[in-house]
Amino acid sequence: MLTVGFDLDMTLVDSRPGIAATYRLLGALTGVEIDADAVVARLGPPLEQEIARWYPPEQVTSAVERYRTLYPDHAVLPSPALPGAPEALAAVREAGGRVLVVTAKMPALAELHLRHLGLPFDELYGFAWADGKAAALRSAGATAYVGDHVADMAAARDAAGFGIGVTTGPCSAAELVVAGADVVLPDLWGFPPLLARIQLGRGVPDG
Repeated sequence: MLTVGFDLDMTLVDSRPGIAATYRLLGALTGVEIDADAVVARLGPPLEQEIARWYPPEQVTSAVERYRTLYPDHAVLPSPALPGAPEALAAVREAGGRVLVVTAKMPALAELHLRHLGLPFDELYGFAWADGKAAALRSAGATAYVGDHVADMAAARDAAGFGIGVTTGPCSAAELVVAGADVVLPDLWGFPPLLARIQLGRGVPDG
């Protein structure tokens, strides 16, 4: 069965406004000066890695918990769907396929974005990064994975799936190709025609 996985942040959702707002509030409440613009310029890795840039080791766990407490009220409403995201998911469904969302984000927070924006999905895998994403894709029998980060393309490659990169996040087309992308798109508007003209996982036909 056609099964396509999608990353969340900067693949389906432009979460930069909400994440920046949450980091600014977290910094204000904890007395730590956080460069929110720098944070959102490198979205992708797990929250704990970013928090560790700003807080000493003994404070990371509490800062992560506080961030996640603030997130629902400050990050969801300001974060729109990226161009072409609803259409990309609809194309998978119309082809009789299943939509997976595989993200490093806490599942409950990821689901808030998806429900708020009305983005359809069949399965959601959270707390997944790098090898964790590859494991989730293998477990779900994913045919392909769509993402904006080099780690997403590495996960697609390691899971023997078709890697579709989008340059809506921090990584360039060249970086995504080096990491294992089979195809790179400027945004998700190009996904439905791509889905219509290839057999995912078997490469792009000539012409």
